[in-house]
Amino acid sequence: MLKKDNFFKNYFINFSNYKNNLAKTKKAFTSLLSDLENNKIPMLESFEKDYEFDFTNNTIKKFSKYKNIVIVGIGGSALGAKSIYSFLKKKIKKEVFFFDNLDLNLNFKFKKIKNLKNSCFIVISKSGNTLETIANLSSSISKNLLKNKLIIITEIKDNALMSLASRYEAEIIEHKEFIGGRYSVLSETGMYPAALMGLNLEKFKNLKNLIKKNFFTSSLIHNVASIYTLNLKGFKNSVILNYDSDLNDLSYWYQQLVAESLGKKGKGINPIISFGPKDHHSLLQLYLDGPRDKFFTFFNSAKTNSKTKVLNDMLPDRMKFLKNKDINFIINSQSQAVKNIFKKKKIPFREIYFNKREESELGGAYTFFVLETILLSRLMKVDPFNQPDVEQVKIETKKILS
Repeated sequence: MLKKDNFFKNYFINFSNYKNNLAKTKKAFTSLLSDLENNKIPMLESFEKDYEFDFTNNTIKKFSKYKNIVIVGIGGSALGAKSIYSFLKKKIKKEVFFFDNLDLNLNFKFKKIKNLKNSCFIVISKSGNTLETIANLSSSISKNLLKNKLIIITEIKDNALMSLASRYEAEIIEHKEFIGGRYSVLSETGMYPAALMGLNLEKFKNLKNLIKKNFFTSSLIHNVASIYTLNLKGFKNSVILNYDSDLNDLSYWYQQLVAESLGKKGKGINPIISFGPKDHHSLLQLYLDGPRDKFFTFFNSAKTNSKTKVLNDMLPDRMKFLKNKDINFIINSQSQAVKNIFKKKKIPFREIYFNKREESELGGAYTFFVLETILLSRLMKVDPFNQPDVEQVKIETKKILS
C-alpha cells in the first residue's frame, strides 16, 4: 500500500526536531501496543478477526436475495460502506445506492432506482436520532417498501430508529456504544453491507498480523513522525491528491477520520480532497507556488489498460505524442509529472498505491490510517474519539426547528 520508504523523504527532513519527534512517535507506538494487549482501546476490537458481529449468517442470507441495497445514513454511518463499494465494485454484483445527505432532489433520485421492489434498506445511525437520516427515511421511502425489508443498525436504547423498528418489522443490528461512527467501518456499520455485497469479511481484518510486520510498523511510525513535524512547522493542510475516481469515497472516509479526530483545542490538520488531473487546471498553481502550509498524499492504483485510447485520426499534428496512448497511462504520466516537480521544489508528499483491489488491501489501509490518527492524537494531546463541538450545532439546530 505505502510505497517503500515513501514517508515524505523527498522533503525530510531538514527540520532539526524530526529525530526528536521520531523518538516520541516510537514511544507512543510502544504505548499503543501495550494498550492493545490490555484491551484499553475497545474500538479496535472490530479490527480483529475474532470480533463477534451482532448479526448471523442467517441475517445475511435473509437479505442477500435482493438485487439492490439502499443505504441511508450520513458521515461515518455511510462513508465506510460507500468506500468499500467504490473500491471493490468490480467484485460486487449488486447495485448499491447511498442516501447520505439532505437533498432537495432526493425523491427524484430515489425514484430512479430500477426494480425498487427488489431492494432491501439499511438505515444506520449510532444514536438512532440523526436528524438527516430520519428526515431522508421519512420523506422518500414508503411504508409498503420498507416492511420486512428494513435493517436498522443503531444502539440498543430508546431512540427514534428503535421506535420505528416494530412498525416496519425491521431487523435490528446493534451499533456498539464504544465504536464511534468514523471508526466503525470494520464493525457492523461497514461489514453488514459488505456481507450483502458478497465480500469476504474476514479478509478485511488483519490488525494483529500487520502490527507485527516491520514494513507496516516502520511506515506507520515514520509517517506519523513526519506529519507531526510538518504540523508543528505550520503545515496544517493535508491535501489528498487522488488520481483514481474509484478511490474518491476512500478519500472522503479519510477526510472525516482526520478532521473529527484531531480538530480540537485549536489544534488539528485540515484534510482537503483534490482530484487529478482535473485540479491541475485550477489548484496546481497554488500547490506549486502558493504558501508552504500543505503536505500531500497521492492516491493511485495499478490498473490494467482502460481500453480507452486516443484515436489517431482525431489528433492534430502537434499532439502526435498522444498516439495510441491509453487514458490510464496518460493519467499516471500526469501524476508522475507532479511528483517529479514536487521533488524539485521540495514539497512534502507521500504516495498511497493500491495494487490488488482486494478486501485485505482495503482493510490494511483502514487499519493504517486509524492507527496513524490515534498516534497523532497522542502526540498532539487531543482525544481522538469525541467531537464535543459538533454536538453544540445539533442542539442549536433542534432549537431552530422546534
